[in-house]
Amino acid sequence: MLFCTFVNAASQVFIKLGTASLGAHPSLLDTAIGILTRPMLFAGYSLLGISTILFILALRKGELSLLYPVLTLGYVWVTILSVMIFSDSMNLFKIAGVTVIMMGVGILGRASNQ
Repeated sequence: MLFCTFVNAASQVFIKLGTASLGAHPSLLDTAIGILTRPMLFAGYSLLGISTILFILALRKGELSLLYPVLTLGYVWVTILSVMIFSDSMNLFKIAGVTVIMMGVGILGRASNQ
């Protein structure tokens, strides 16, 4: 499941990188065609599909009440990658939000072991 969150975060980065090649105001049709013709967008949506398949596989044996919150770790990875790749800014509120997500997943993980 953890690998699923990494793949999902990578998909978001590729989608973001791919949107730069669409132009300022792409139509819905331009975007749909771009997904098939722009390598970054295609890679991003392919990874998103792979992450969905991994999540489905995890659901076969895991509890939805635990797995779905673990999926939110993708927000943590996307935040970290955004700072590293896109030079997004971090502030106290973003750090607090990421910390709350990580603590929440940790608490749920401990609760499921008891």
